[in-house]
Amino acid sequence: MSENKGPHCLTPNVAMEYLRDSPLGNELDSAELDALSKNVCARELAGGEFLIKAGTSDDSVHVLVSGRLEVVTPSLASEPVTLHVLSPGDLAGEMSFVDGTEHSVGLRALNDCRVVSLQRPDFESLIDSHPRLIYKVMRAIVRSAHEIVTRMNMQYVEMTRYFYKSSGRY
Repeated sequence: MSENKGPHCLTPNVAMEYLRDSPLGNELDSAELDALSKNVCARELAGGEFLIKAGTSDDSVHVLVSGRLEVVTPSLASEPVTLHVLSPGDLAGEMSFVDGTEHSVGLRALNDCRVVSLQRPDFESLIDSHPRLIYKVMRAIVRSAHEIVTRMNMQYVEMTRYFYKSSGRY
């Protein structure tokens, strides 16, 4: 992949292909998928490039189409700490897309990546004409957030077990 070209619009057929099996589009019927596909753009990232930096805000939700993104948090050391790695099909930026707050973590490309992005104003333009689409996409975003919370809870439990059983209480 070449250096970041910034967001670019996709043909509806390509956008539909990317969205069809993604969390955002897998419940949509063909008319809803067509409507949503007209409102997304793609972005290519080179390895090491940030899609999102912690402390910034934007109004987009992203679907990772190819490559891998690491979820990083700032640290006192010079390099951010990796919390998780996203794979193709994963959503990114969904919480800030919904609530408009700054991102608490960053997303950095581990290798060349492609993401498909939906901006909030484009999404909101579909409210009156496609309310079921809005409902289904929001449900997909909540599911993604639920999976993240579940994974974090499981990791917390495992970490707690490790500290209590092998190293005492910290």
